[in-house]
Amino acid sequence: MKNILTFILALCIGLCFCVPTKAIPAQDTPPAVSAESAILINGTDGSVYFEKNADRPMGMASTTKLMTALVAAESGDMERKITVPAEAVGVEGSSVYLVEGEVLTLRELLYALLLSSANDAATAIAIATSGSVEDFCARMNEKAAEMGLVQTHFTNPHGLYDEDHYTTARELAAIAAEALRVPLLREIVATQRATIPHDGDADKRLLLNHNKLLRSYEGAIGMKTGFTKKTGRTLVSAAERDGLTLIAVTLNAPDDWRDHTAMLDYGFANYEQVVFSQAGSFMMDFPITGGESDTVCLTNAEPLVLTLPKKRGDASYSVQGTARFLFAPVTYGESFGTVTLTCEGQRVTSPLIVTETVKAKEAPLPPFFRRIKNFFKAE
Repeated sequence: MKNILTFILALCIGLCFCVPTKAIPAQDTPPAVSAESAILINGTDGSVYFEKNADRPMGMASTTKLMTALVAAESGDMERKITVPAEAVGVEGSSVYLVEGEVLTLRELLYALLLSSANDAATAIAIATSGSVEDFCARMNEKAAEMGLVQTHFTNPHGLYDEDHYTTARELAAIAAEALRVPLLREIVATQRATIPHDGDADKRLLLNHNKLLRSYEGAIGMKTGFTKKTGRTLVSAAERDGLTLIAVTLNAPDDWRDHTAMLDYGFANYEQVVFSQAGSFMMDFPITGGESDTVCLTNAEPLVLTLPKKRGDASYSVQGTARFLFAPVTYGESFGTVTLTCEGQRVTSPLIVTETVKAKEAPLPPFFRRIKNFFKAE
């Protein structure tokens, strides 16, 4: 029996060592991607965590529609009724098969634009909000200029190929970050399915989001897919974990889903959002002159938060006051200088505010007036 038990134990140990294992790449190894051009950024502050040919001008296909949606969102009422013009019917490429004369809201057309990547919806939006496709494209280019984009140019609102229609991975990431700041657009790109009317019949068009990362990647919050034969596969994705938002962009990427998974994994493995001080948690005493106390407590009015590498050095605080002393009286909430947190070359600043009211000290009365005051106190 003892020999049998020994044999079974040895067999189990041997099997454990024979089980194939999958190598896990080191966290500090940048991802290898199939894309001709790619970038990974912090969606909040724009910090770049990975890039490959990120400034190479290239076609963007239907990721164009992120800018289309941005410009449309600035046009006003999302519930405005839009009558589909003839020019928006039968547009080449992906479509929700709009019918001339049917009426949809701008909100419904935006869902068709970003979920079904509908080129006919893009055209209808452009004409309804700017009068013509040409004028809408002019507004798209104005918006790009306002954002400081210098290697981006639009000739249409849908992304069908044109040699003068281009962007870079870096600038497309900036457009994506701007789109995420618009609550309605953030909501739409994160939606997996929706319905809109079809020629007056409610809920007759089923819209399915083409971004499969929404179903397969933890924390995915959507964005936009794209493809034409000349530009190849293009993709913008975004994901959020523990307060950290990442945006990944690839242009001409044969294996874009794997590329984005690898890029996002790399970002979340190596970076994190760190809350150094919640609002009101950084405290310091500061000298005050002429008050009922000699010091007053100051605190940070805003949180001190940075996104940093998980492997990092120490952080430091520095305080800049508006004067060497405070003079009483001071009141609760009064601003006095700033506190700055610095770590790994990044910094965040918050106003310093007074946490308590300090009254001015009463000046002593001359002896004659003090005797009169005491006389009336005695009465």
